[in-house]
Amino acid sequence: MRIAIFENIMTPGGNEIEFNRILVDELKNLGHEIFFYVPENFTFQFDYGVEVQKINGAAVSYTNSGGVKKIFAAAKREINRLRWYNQLYELQKNFDALIIPTATYRYLRALTYSHLKKISVPLIFVFHGINPNEAPKFLNQSKKLLPNKNIKMAVISLANDIFGKTLENIFTILPPVFVARDIKPVKKIFPPEILTIGFFGQYRREKKLQDLLQVFVKGNYNRKVKLLVQGATMHEEDAAEFEKIISPYEKSENISVIRGALIGKDWQQAILNVDALLLPYSAPRFKYHWGGMLFTAVGYEKPVVSSNDMNPEIFEKYKIGETFESGNLDALSSTLEYFINNFDKNFETYEKNLREAMNNFSPQNFAKRLEKIILEK
Repeated sequence: MRIAIFENIMTPGGNEIEFNRILVDELKNLGHEIFFYVPENFTFQFDYGVEVQKINGAAVSYTNSGGVKKIFAAAKREINRLRWYNQLYELQKNFDALIIPTATYRYLRALTYSHLKKISVPLIFVFHGINPNEAPKFLNQSKKLLPNKNIKMAVISLANDIFGKTLENIFTILPPVFVARDIKPVKKIFPPEILTIGFFGQYRREKKLQDLLQVFVKGNYNRKVKLLVQGATMHEEDAAEFEKIISPYEKSENISVIRGALIGKDWQQAILNVDALLLPYSAPRFKYHWGGMLFTAVGYEKPVVSSNDMNPEIFEKYKIGETFESGNLDALSSTLEYFINNFDKNFETYEKNLREAMNNFSPQNFAKRLEKIILEK
C-alpha cells in the first residue's frame, strides 16, 4: 500500500520524532510505501528519508506560548485543521491509507465538519492514551463517525477498552518500544565500575526533578554512582525554572547535565551510555497514557526506578526494575538506595524481563498490529 502520514505537530524533539520513525521504518519493512503530508511552514527536526509534500495552512507551534497566546494558537490550529482535512480529502487518490499519528478528540470534532469524513480509503487516527476526562468526549465524537467505516481510532493502550466502553470504530493497540536505529549497541562491561543512571526528556514540573536531586545526593550507596540529567525545555519559563533547580547541583562530582533536545544519534547514544533510567514522575495521566521514557527503557533494555503510577500494568507482568509510591519522597529514597546497592545482584532478573517485554512490544509487532487495523473491514 501507499500510506500517507499527515504530521502537523512541531516539537523540538522527543517521542513524536521517534514514534514517526517507527511508523516509517517498520511499515516500509512490511512492504508499504510511506510519505508525509505536512503544513506549508512545517519543518522536520529529523530527515525520515521519505517523500514530503506540503499542503496549504500553517502549522502552529505551542512553544513559548501561554495564556492568551496559547488560546489564539489553539483557535488558529482549529481553523487550519479544517483546511488541511478538506485538502487531504481531495488528495485521497494519491494514497491507499492515511495515518494521523498524534490525535485528540478535537481532531475528530473538526473532522465531522470537513469533507474528509467521507474519505473512501482507511483513515487512522492514533491516540496516545485517553484519560477519564477525555473519554466521554472521545467516545461521543467517535460515535458520530460510525457511519463511515473507513475512519478508525487506534488508541495506544494496555487495556482492551476505554474504561469499559468501546465502539466498532475504536481499536486498542499495544504501545511500541523505542530502539536505537542509527547506532549499534555495544555490550557494556558488567558490573559497571560507576553505575550511571539517566533522567531524560523534556523538563516538566510533574517530573519532580528537585525532589529527585535532593533524594539522590542524600542517599547512602555502597558503590560509585552517577546521575545524568537532561533538561530539554519548550517554554522560556521552564528553561528558567530548570536552571534554578539544577545550578546548585552542577558542581557535584556525581551529577552531570545535558541541556537542550537530543535527536537521532545523539539521543540514542545518550541512552546507551547509561546503565539505568529514573522515572520518578507523578501525574494521573501516566496511568492512562503510555510512558515514552518507560518504553524507551524497555527498548534499550535499561532497568528503571519508577513511580507506581507509570503504566502499572507493565510492572505487574515484568520485573524490569523497582517502583515506589508516587509522590512519597521517603519511598523514593529507600527504593533508589535498594536499586543502586543491589543492582549487580538483581540485574539478571531485570535483563530477562526487559527482553521478554521488548519482544512483546517490539516496533515490528506494533507495525503489524497497526497494519491489521488498517486492513480491518
